[in-house]
Amino acid sequence: MDRTQDNLQALGRKSEIPGTYAPEVLEAFENQHPERDYWVELLCPEFTSLCPITGQPDFAEIRIRYIPDRRMVESKSLKLYLFSFRNHGDFHEDCVNIILNDLIRLMDPRYIEVVGLFVPRGGIAIHPYANHGQPGTRFERMAADRLAAYKM
Repeated sequence: MDRTQDNLQALGRKSEIPGTYAPEVLEAFENQHPERDYWVELLCPEFTSLCPITGQPDFAEIRIRYIPDRRMVESKSLKLYLFSFRNHGDFHEDCVNIILNDLIRLMDPRYIEVVGLFVPRGGIAIHPYANHGQPGTRFERMAADRLAAYKM
């Protein structure tokens, strides 16, 4: 049996919740089925961040969908990472793009998309969507097609 999880630090241990934005807590493990394309969907309904202007809290559900290549994100480390936004001030669109960029750096997935379903504040709900496909592959075209066809 492959023990790819042996290097994981957060899984199965009591963890400190980061006090500020902490991409270093993200961990990955080896995909056991790299020969196959398949979806992984992670729903994070308790995301919070701070408005960078007012300091007021923003609440959202973050939805992450990806097709892994060689590495996959470990879910507890993702939870700690998302918690690290609680005292972090960024606009909704920035949060979604930061999450996307950090997950690309961690995993280099074949395809990934992140959407933030932010609770309305001031009568306006903001739902930013960002995606990425590995350059030079059919997933790059998939990203362009999905972005063009995206509907909330």
